[in-house]
Amino acid sequence: MKYGFIKVAAASPALRVADCRYNAEKSAEMMKQAAAAGAHLLVLPELGLTGYTCGDLLLQPTLLAGAQDALQALLEESRALSLTTVAGLPLAVEGKLYNCAAVLHRGQLLGIVPKLNLPNYGEFYEERWFTPAPAEVKTISLLGQEVPFGSRLLFCCRELPEYKLAVELCEDLWVASPPSIRHAVAGATVIANCSASDETIGKAEYRRSLVTGQSARLMAGYLYADAGRGESTTDMVFAGHDLIAENGKLLAETALFTNDLILTELDVHRLFAERRRTTTWPAAETSGYTMVPFSLPMGETTLTRFIDPHPFVPVDDAERRERCETILAMQAEGLRRRLEHIGCPKAVLGISGGLDSTLALLVAVRALDLLGRPRTDMVAVTMPGFGTTARTRSNAEILCERLGVTLRTISIAAAVRQHFCDIGHDESVTDVTYENSQARERTQILMDIANQQNGIVVGTGDLSELALGWATYNGDHMSMYGVNGSIPKTLVRHLVRHAADTCGEDALAAVLYDILDTPVSPELLPAGEDGTISQKTEDLVGPYELHDFFLYHFFRYGCPPAKILHLAETAFAGQYDRATILKWLRTFFRRFFQQQFKRSCLPDGPKVGSVSLSPRGDWRMPSDAAAALWLQELDCLQ
Repeated sequence: MKYGFIKVAAASPALRVADCRYNAEKSAEMMKQAAAAGAHLLVLPELGLTGYTCGDLLLQPTLLAGAQDALQALLEESRALSLTTVAGLPLAVEGKLYNCAAVLHRGQLLGIVPKLNLPNYGEFYEERWFTPAPAEVKTISLLGQEVPFGSRLLFCCRELPEYKLAVELCEDLWVASPPSIRHAVAGATVIANCSASDETIGKAEYRRSLVTGQSARLMAGYLYADAGRGESTTDMVFAGHDLIAENGKLLAETALFTNDLILTELDVHRLFAERRRTTTWPAAETSGYTMVPFSLPMGETTLTRFIDPHPFVPVDDAERRERCETILAMQAEGLRRRLEHIGCPKAVLGISGGLDSTLALLVAVRALDLLGRPRTDMVAVTMPGFGTTARTRSNAEILCERLGVTLRTISIAAAVRQHFCDIGHDESVTDVTYENSQARERTQILMDIANQQNGIVVGTGDLSELALGWATYNGDHMSMYGVNGSIPKTLVRHLVRHAADTCGEDALAAVLYDILDTPVSPELLPAGEDGTISQKTEDLVGPYELHDFFLYHFFRYGCPPAKILHLAETAFAGQYDRATILKWLRTFFRRFFQQQFKRSCLPDGPKVGSVSLSPRGDWRMPSDAAAALWLQELDCLQ
């Protein structure tokens, strides 16, 4: 449970209708299997101790007594297990019969949750036997214990306060206003559903969307355990379709017609953080709820869920292509609207032959196409300096030619040397003054050309550079509209690759692929003797894939350094060792805090994802905030 992870399971054990002893044995086997795998929570199907399809046998005292005996057997089994189990059974209380979920933990009945919404349509006739859950929570005597009974129960983990469990049963999820909404507003971060949903054509897809959608709506984990093989097939077939979702993402599911156990981990810290940052999420309303505490041993949860090393980039090829096309369209639409609003006849952009300026140029061309204007209205300026290589200059020229934009070449060498003379800087000293003088000269040229053309300068800097402050203040840091400001470097690469893959022109694709193969560099230091790039950004500030990973988890979910390190070690296992990750994580936090002043005065630009550092929107931070707490935590992780 360290770092907020709880391991959870859902299962559809083998079952015999009305054979409670057999069903208890199979449920106990699942409990032991889940516990052996380290699970903290196991959810079993609706009426799983008797079988959902018992029909009028549910009114027989013999079956009801058998169900209680089965529950007693599970309670005994649970004593030695650090596992909370939610199991379904019929239960008679004060002369009425209820369809219930029993929540048991280490020999204790934490609570009994009766079903609230009883279906009475199609093949479902639950109102024939059962009574809906009462409005108020009461206490009942069951198996020698005093047990809370009602639909408004919240099971709260003492050791992990963010882990609060609530239960609903099958139809409760399918109604217009599911109880899980009320549970989540009361503070539940995990919802368990004991279900018996029959299988019909197309229902699995609907069930999957229902569960994932509810987890997104509630910003919660949702476990759905479905009745499976062994139920009567007189009028229905049950497939045991178990699902586990977290905040709109399906983490695990079983194949239909199996009796498998599915396991994964829920991140309740992430869920809690997501609700906290969403100001429309209401304060906890616990009126009418009974809080039931329980304890779990604190320890590190072995992660089996996929931790994406590139969280900004979809893993699935089709989804990635769709995402890239949508982002390019959003960037182009933002620039189109700005050009249209200003009414300027030209757009000006510095083209270096690198990834960022290439993406910005591709976006600018799309914007002009949308406006129905000639591509020659895009003025691309290549400005070779002391570190410019033949490769990048050639790629810039070919790219502009293939895209049909206006290209101007202006060397900055003489102007920068004059500037060195003016300020008394020795050209042989290749320090930050040497580098930034070139960057600012280029920006001055672009701004002045924009004035000549009555146009605007389109910025090329990306999100990763802004996070690290890897930009020259009032140099490449500044423009009149920054189209790449919310695009991380790992995604920039895929956007350019998508453009290459889909452009339909061999010569254009060839130059784009070569740009993709070129090392990332500002080219502000002299090239090597062989004419190759000598200054490689990732050698200086660290791998962008690590920094993008750090940024995503720090910004999106507020993860502290220790958790980011834990996630990174899992995501990049076999690629980067702990020492390397720690080194660059320290660099990330140091630079992120030091360089905030550059982000406090960024130009406008389109937001395309959930992470943005715009000072007018997603990120507002004082420029003199100290990184001491974060760096101290990192010191303790050495």
